Amino acid sequence: MYGDEATIRRILTELGDTWAVVGLSSNRNRAAYGVAQVLQRFGKRIVPVHPSAETVHGERGYASLAEIPFGVDVVDVFVNSDLAGAVADEAVVKGARAVWFQLGVVDEAAHERTRSAGLEMVMDRCPAIEIPRLN
Repeated sequence: MYGDEATIRRILTELGDTWAVVGLSSNRNRAAYGVAQVLQRFGKRIVPVHPSAETVHGERGYASLAEIPFGVDVVDVFVNSDLAGAVADEAVVKGARAVWFQLGVVDEAAHERTRSAGLEMVMDRCPAIEIPRLN
């Protein structure tokens, strides 16, 4: 319901390789850390977005999407559902082509707004699980 196979495939293979990972820090115990590694292994450039703006996996971090001085293709969201809608709205303003809400992150109103703005969107799925299935 929140991400059909065609949309998942399109985001992972056609919409670009620069992924802003919102919630990514250097904390190895957080899911975002491992997912970002998988994305890199599959050729994606990850851009950490976290209030601490840490460098993670060799990529410079930024405190917000707005601070990234270049375009991003996909915004991968690792924040609680109650905060995710605002991130989706920022992704629209940033000019991203897609938004991906991680497992357990669901905001139906944000999904509707994001899709209405012309972006692809997936919710409650994990690209680190989906991307290996493509081959």
